[in-house]
Amino acid sequence: MRDNGIPVSPAGTDANRRRFLAGSAAAVGLMAIANADPAIAGQLGVAAKGPPSTIRPFRINVPEAALRDMKRRIADTRWPDRETVPDSSQGVQLARLQALCNHWATSYDWRKIEGRLNALPQFVTQIDGLDIHFLHVRSRNPDALPIIITHGWPGSILEMIKTIAPLTDPVAHGGREEDAFHVVIPSIPGYGFSSRPTELGWGPDRVARAWDVLMKRLGYSRYVSQGGDHGSVISDALARQKPAGLLGIHVNMPPTIPPELVKGINAGDPPPPNLSEPERVAFETLSKFFARNAAYGALMVTRPQTIGYALCDSPTALAAFMYEKIAEWTDSGGEPERVLTRDEILDAISLYWLTDTGASSSRFYWENNNNNFSSAAQRTGEITIPVAVTVFPGEIYRAPKTWTERAYPTLGYFNQVDKGGHFAAWEQPELFAAEMRAAFKSLR
Repeated sequence: MRDNGIPVSPAGTDANRRRFLAGSAAAVGLMAIANADPAIAGQLGVAAKGPPSTIRPFRINVPEAALRDMKRRIADTRWPDRETVPDSSQGVQLARLQALCNHWATSYDWRKIEGRLNALPQFVTQIDGLDIHFLHVRSRNPDALPIIITHGWPGSILEMIKTIAPLTDPVAHGGREEDAFHVVIPSIPGYGFSSRPTELGWGPDRVARAWDVLMKRLGYSRYVSQGGDHGSVISDALARQKPAGLLGIHVNMPPTIPPELVKGINAGDPPPPNLSEPERVAFETLSKFFARNAAYGALMVTRPQTIGYALCDSPTALAAFMYEKIAEWTDSGGEPERVLTRDEILDAISLYWLTDTGASSSRFYWENNNNNFSSAAQRTGEITIPVAVTVFPGEIYRAPKTWTERAYPTLGYFNQVDKGGHFAAWEQPELFAAEMRAAFKSLR
């Protein structure tokens, strides 16, 4: 069965849902979804009642009052005056953001994406004191390879939902039956419907440990991990920890800057003369990124609470903050609507707004106060399990193969594709799924 192109798992109907849960290792101890967990019910969704560490089904149900309030706040925006340049060099242009927000306030329908998510099997389980929300869609192939896929910022589980069909049902998407994956897509703590940490310490290493607990709790003794943005950092951390059963990782934002080049890139120095052409382009791209486009990260790394007041009080401020990066980081020439629909972009922004995670998601930058592109900072040399990397042309920078091989001693797969950007799974789901099949083929 399918719903708007998304595969409905065997849990898609009431009868099939019972069969799916009865046969899934994730279903042990589950109770009727009608018995609401008081920690979640009445807010944005309903979770089945039961011990916190069990796997409890979850269903999104955003109150209508929250949607009315969101649209009212958008309509009441006090707009700044127009930028003084003819391009986006000062930030998101006024006319473009006004058009987006006008559609958001008058025509956009959150219930459509809510329905698409509710057609998929969603769950929560408590790990290390926090409720972790995740999608878990099993392939009809019982021998499918389990994969956990992690988003970043300004991403979410919504980035990945178009990849579920080609990953779980590869035959229908140009692959072979043996290419199938069982797919787990969690929300990082502080993002989406996962709990917001109330203490320090929820950085990449702790999240990585939680992901291993999650996969083992789901009954998977062997699995692989994939990530972009924060997800790359978390996958790298998981690979360093090397828990039993982790077969390998794939990242699409690899930290490959050699140690001797970090200072020069950060300082805006000219590239050294001994670099190859791909290395020179990567050097200059990163140097420009740190000089002109990294202010958002500096705010969240140093003052996440301060920027959080704007992101949690004004949907328009949140939209501007997120849309700027969606525009810059998609493979779209600065016009993300070329690769994503306007409603897909608003789905992503609305998820942050409705879950009130503008500040909590920013704090992950505080916890991960590191250079995400530096191989030394991310300690990639400590990884001893197989690593796969795909370079998408619209990524923040195109990692050269020479740097990637040096950063990852166990690199077993490297490929450069011809389309897609930072949000690869969101922009090019079929290509992304094909890369997962190729990257992990040798580990099945």
